[in-house]
Amino acid sequence: MSIFVTGAAGFIGFHLCKRLINEDKFVIGFDNLNNYYSKQLKLARINRLKEISSKLGKRFLFIEGDICDSQSLKIIFKEYKIEFVVNLAAQAGVRYSIKNPNAYIKSNIQGFANILEVSANFKIKHLIYASSSSVYGGSNIAPFSELNNVDHPISLYAASKRSNELMAHSYSHIYNLPTTGIRFFTVYGPWGRPDMALYLFTENILKNKPIEIFNDGKMGRSFTYIDDAVESLNRIIFNIPPSHIRNKNEYYPPNKSWSPFRIFNVGSDKSESLLNYIEALEEILNKKAKRKYLPLQQGDVKITASNNEELYSWIGYSPKTDLRIGIKKFVSWYKKYNGIK
Repeated sequence: MSIFVTGAAGFIGFHLCKRLINEDKFVIGFDNLNNYYSKQLKLARINRLKEISSKLGKRFLFIEGDICDSQSLKIIFKEYKIEFVVNLAAQAGVRYSIKNPNAYIKSNIQGFANILEVSANFKIKHLIYASSSSVYGGSNIAPFSELNNVDHPISLYAASKRSNELMAHSYSHIYNLPTTGIRFFTVYGPWGRPDMALYLFTENILKNKPIEIFNDGKMGRSFTYIDDAVESLNRIIFNIPPSHIRNKNEYYPPNKSWSPFRIFNVGSDKSESLLNYIEALEEILNKKAKRKYLPLQQGDVKITASNNEELYSWIGYSPKTDLRIGIKKFVSWYKKYNGIK
């Protein structure tokens, strides 16, 4: 079995590859190793995957490349007879999308179009792709459900992810290509991204620098521990959505279709206050943060809250890791990775 994971040097991609390797799957990791954040961290993740693979019998192959290069994708799919695709490659970051919109159009739209096209042409068994809780945009109906309307994105990043969902449905319909979109909610944990809140807060607190708290801390997030995200992904990969004959009288909600198409939230069902999140981190670090309160940033939302009923009904699992346990594991990794005692 060959599984193609794009964004393999990224946070979620790294952890998913590690899980698949440990379960005796052959994984082809693909990443362009861009400089959006530390390339050193990305290379450290890839090297760790190679070490694990070497011990277990060479189950991992890394290829440096870009999903915007359609020709390279065709060569890889043909040579390695790809069966499953998990597309985690994307330009991330809500605020960054306001300053650098072209990066999102290129990677998240054109790049994803290439993934859809090659997946359809090579008739892969299942394409799973990362969407985002950001698609809920200006919704004030919490917790967020996949059955809700998501037609009001408030950042280009969110719009690009919603576009992915619509593009995927068209390919599911035209080519009978099984696709599943995953709306991730604020994933955190060891090997996390340096631009994410937990990494930034930990780094600044330990360096006696102020942490920036937007909207005066009046924000809530469904903080989702990485192991829960990967467990959900692993189950979804091999749970392929079926297709059936379209019934003209049947109502199809936004997250499913007559085509082999599904969308799921993957997030903690508990929305935590940002201030509680910071207090938990302070307690684990045994150090108080210097706080700098700022207004809500353009493109940000005040709250995210995940409804997991659809996910649980599909795979019999939903995120459950306690926030303090997850933060403690991150801090332990952070100190070890940065040589802090």
